[in-house]
Amino acid sequence: MKRFWKLAIPLVAAVSLIGCANSQTAQPSENATQQQTDTNQSGGSQPAATETVYPLTVTDATGKEVKIPKAPQRIVSTSPAETEILFALGLDQQIVGVSDFDDYPEAAKAKPKVGGVVKPNEEAILSQSPDLVIGGISMEKPVAEKLKSLGMPVYVTQPKTLDDIMNNIVVIGKMTNRQQQAEQLVAGMKQDIARVQDAVKGLKPEGKKKVYLEFSPGWTVGKGEYLDELITLAGATNIASDTVGWNPISEEKIVKDDPDVILYADGITDNKTGKKLEDIIKNRSGWDQIKAIRDGQIFGMDQDTLSRPGPRITQGLIQVAKAIYPDLVK
Repeated sequence: MKRFWKLAIPLVAAVSLIGCANSQTAQPSENATQQQTDTNQSGGSQPAATETVYPLTVTDATGKEVKIPKAPQRIVSTSPAETEILFALGLDQQIVGVSDFDDYPEAAKAKPKVGGVVKPNEEAILSQSPDLVIGGISMEKPVAEKLKSLGMPVYVTQPKTLDDIMNNIVVIGKMTNRQQQAEQLVAGMKQDIARVQDAVKGLKPEGKKKVYLEFSPGWTVGKGEYLDELITLAGATNIASDTVGWNPISEEKIVKDDPDVILYADGITDNKTGKKLEDIIKNRSGWDQIKAIRDGQIFGMDQDTLSRPGPRITQGLIQVAKAIYPDLVK
């Protein structure tokens, strides 16, 4: 996953700078769930398992309608987060292709590879004869349009918040006739969120810690992204929250803001120097005066759990909350 971070950070930053005018929450054209009933011989009815009614039309994050004639049996995912969603919904047998960076769960490593997350290999995708292609936040619009022009249903996600991520799970569950599994998965994620919120609800404004997050050498994140939301839900203040989206850092500003806690993506190294991100942070000029570094409050977060907008993102929330408030979040 190290390569994915190096690729995705500047790309996501660029996407943010463009403005993501089309980055709306993906919404189904119909209600998120539909209940069917079975009628018994006496004329009464009883609820049956939640099933998707096909043909189905949904609208993806680009505002394009995606028509699905029947439950997909051959699915290609070009993004690690969406691949994790598909596996979490029990669709192992239906997944016939994943991106080069997909490594979780373990079974994803054995799936045929279809190239990168930005520009996946069209020929590799076509060779799998998919009846559904799912692209993540890194898929370029021209690529999605090209795949759609070839007659494939292509659903693109662009989650910005935890609600977006959970909604993606619900919609993907609907598209694949895995609604019950999707609802259960989202319910578990909401329990994780509630667990953290309950743990930090007693914090007073003056007791909230200031946090700095560096997810790649020289990059941090501000408002409007789920990484900022994780810090806020954890009861802390992101010192970069006065900015929007993904931003190159100002070393002087961070020293001035004097964060109580520093979080970084574990396992990241700088391409140019070969230095670990943790060492880069600790050895910057003047940063030894930052409270977080003086007090040893600098923590590496699992980069995949933190970066992928999929079902494990609330585990990332718990990790963040534990690092910031170990006495509160158990």
